[in-house]
Amino acid sequence: MLIAQISDTHILARASDHPAAQLRSDCLRACVADINRQQPDAVIFTGDTVQHGRPEEYAQLLELLAPLQAPLYLVPGNRDDNIALRESLGDQSGLPRDGGFLHYVVEDHAFRLVALDSTSPGERKGVFCPERQAWLEKVLSDQPNRPTLLFIHHPPFDVSDHYVGGYRRPEEAVALSDLVGRHPQVVALLCGHVHWPVECRWAGRPARIMPSIAVDLRKGIDETEARERPIYMLHRLSAEAGLVSEAKTVDAAA
Repeated sequence: MLIAQISDTHILARASDHPAAQLRSDCLRACVADINRQQPDAVIFTGDTVQHGRPEEYAQLLELLAPLQAPLYLVPGNRDDNIALRESLGDQSGLPRDGGFLHYVVEDHAFRLVALDSTSPGERKGVFCPERQAWLEKVLSDQPNRPTLLFIHHPPFDVSDHYVGGYRRPEEAVALSDLVGRHPQVVALLCGHVHWPVECRWAGRPARIMPSIAVDLRKGIDETEARERPIYMLHRLSAEAGLVSEAKTVDAAA
């Protein structure tokens, strides 16, 4: 199974006077075009889709994502407004139509996809409260033999001294790790939020954080090699090799 991941686009409204507004739109537009050339089975969007959670920003985001040919599945980030996100992209993104949380399960592919909502209104850090823990425990227990990929905005682990204590209650990050550790069918975790490219082991399996698509926001990238070009991720999943990830650099003018 081939999955494209995009994250932390921080799109601004078309009418915004922010100096990076056009740049961020161009970065996402170029990535969408290149993703279509790769013909993935699915596209995962790990949050912070827009900058302020405003309807006019989601209108611009929807226009940029419209050319995507593969199914799109997204989770919110702390910059997103869940109500506006669901109203704007609910029909195009796998988001549930009701309920307090924007997490859900996709059963349509070779690997089961589980989207985790780690956000709470007004909260910048991650949340994995007891209600979410119970939901995930049931979801994973329902199909213990089905290979499963998780994706979430907030990484539930530290990244050196750049991202430490990313969850408001540290015990909730521990609870997520412990819960996943009990379910060997989970093959990997994909995250956003940090804007850094990170590969590590978490809960006994691979975890990936992808950099921001917006070149003015990303960190930890060799700019002399990337040359200010946007980057998205391609993840290949197979029973034999597990998760194999590749950073795809594209031309922002594409």
